[in-house]
Amino acid sequence: MLLINFSHPTTAEQRAQIEALAGQPITRTIERMAQFDTAEPFAPQVTALVDSVGLDAAGWQSEPLLLILPSLNFGAAALLAELHGRCGYFPPIVRTRPVPNALPPRFEAAEIINLQAVRNTAREKR
Repeated sequence: MLLINFSHPTTAEQRAQIEALAGQPITRTIERMAQFDTAEPFAPQVTALVDSVGLDAAGWQSEPLLLILPSLNFGAAALLAELHGRCGYFPPIVRTRPVPNALPPRFEAAEIINLQAVRNTAREKR
């Protein structure tokens, strides 16, 4: 599985947690820390960010993907729209959470959210 991280760099411990949650190994990690300019439109910034990952159209549609989203909600929303357009589905995401009482502060992988399953379930309520 290809882990694409648009947030802070991941640690070996976090990658091990993600593999345990996913039930499969991470075969490759691409780290692209998102830095959005809030004075500029987000759509072109997101397109450039996704282009920087380096996957072609076939890669976006065929590689098993797992994402760590940027923490800025507006950027994350625009990123998901861009990726849905390229992949044809919502890729699963890793939710992180702070480790309680950790000094210095650090984060752990909490769960993998299957966004496509969330979408499919919501469609039943139409």
